[in-house]
Amino acid sequence: TLMFAIIIGLIVIALVVTLLLKGYYPQAILFMGGVVLLTCTAIFGWGDLLNAKQTTNFIGFDIFKVFSTGFSSRIAGLGPTLMAIGGFSRYMEHVGASAALFSVFEKPLKLIKSPYVLLGASFLVSQIMVIFVPSHAGLALLLMVTLYPILIRSGVSPMSALGVIGCAQFVDVGPGSGNAILAAQTAGVDVSEYFVYYQLPLFVGVVIILTFVHMFVQRWWDKREGWVFDPNNIQTLAGAKTTEQDKKVPKIYAILPIIPLFLIIFFSKVAGSHIRMDVVTAMVISTVIAIIFELIRLRNFRDVLASFKLFFEGMGKILVSVVSLIVCGEFFAAGLIKSGFMGTLITAANDAGFGLATMVIVGGALVWLFSFIMGSGNAAFFSFAPLLPNVAHVIGVPIIQLIFPLQVILGFGRASSPITGAIVAISGLAGVSPFQVAKRTFIPMLFGTAITYIAYFLFWY
Repeated sequence: TLMFAIIIGLIVIALVVTLLLKGYYPQAILFMGGVVLLTCTAIFGWGDLLNAKQTTNFIGFDIFKVFSTGFSSRIAGLGPTLMAIGGFSRYMEHVGASAALFSVFEKPLKLIKSPYVLLGASFLVSQIMVIFVPSHAGLALLLMVTLYPILIRSGVSPMSALGVIGCAQFVDVGPGSGNAILAAQTAGVDVSEYFVYYQLPLFVGVVIILTFVHMFVQRWWDKREGWVFDPNNIQTLAGAKTTEQDKKVPKIYAILPIIPLFLIIFFSKVAGSHIRMDVVTAMVISTVIAIIFELIRLRNFRDVLASFKLFFEGMGKILVSVVSLIVCGEFFAAGLIKSGFMGTLITAANDAGFGLATMVIVGGALVWLFSFIMGSGNAAFFSFAPLLPNVAHVIGVPIIQLIFPLQVILGFGRASSPITGAIVAISGLAGVSPFQVAKRTFIPMLFGTAITYIAYFLFWY
């Protein structure tokens, strides 16, 4: 029965990947993949679809209740965050704030002759921001509002900029990360200890190396694709296209895209404030401030208030393109988990009698692959983590030695996936295919995976 579950799982994964590569609507393909896996789970009795409190008491309905439960969870959690950022981004584009921001930085940026040096510096800045915005998709969208227009106007190709922004949070690092908290709890160590002694040294080393990897890889892709910078023809979205209206926008508008970052950072534990500011609240406050700016500048009460609908249009666009894909991706992931596909593979690796080194290599490859297929680091890790203490006990090592490398490695798989929330979100704003962006993140993330393996066996093994 378990082998049959593995065979069915592999067939469904192969079909899903093939259809995605052929350009089929990804939400539909992932949804149907989830339906097939959950239907097989119900028919062959591979596991329970829902717990006793959630079940509809009819297995046919439970398959779709799994979807509605996941949808409700996302709409209540990550969904509003992504939608609010999308709404704010749309309003910034409307008022010309991105153009104003660039006009302020234009002169100092021109001192940096190579756009790829600027790209490397941008990657470093994005990694510092991970501490303040622990959401991969949330941080990527914030960078699309602030950093992306500056890079485009400075001579960086749109695809290179998206490649760096897509890797904004390539590892779930820091005390604010759900995966890091789960890893620390499972290993029985303090979260801050896990961050300082395990994650931070590796993270700093990988970031420094990947800064140069991005510079060379993105330059190689630009040459391969024949991209040439033309300042008179910047055909991208997210406010990077200068219009006559943008030229009339006062320079004070440059502060508008930065206000959310200021609010999030200033009102946080890191800044020592007892006031807490979540992303959605920061976006709404910042949009209201932008509306006040517009009222003062245009003095047209009716038209400026009417422009507020653009905020909701931006939210709706993100719901249609991004939140829907995340929900469908997680529904597909639920099929892989509930069918026993993932657990069976891990158990098989454990039963094979592998030692620590082999388990780290094989387990790392599995979590990388699953996070890539699912487009979610959380889905992959939350299904793996509970199984690892038993594996560590069998091979006779502390849990931390096994869980630490796997927790880091799965982030590289997620940032390489064309269906992960962040990549879908930024590609939607820029008007390009998520597969084009994933192509730009894939090679740097492979380097990151290799560096992590090497560092682990040199310093932690």
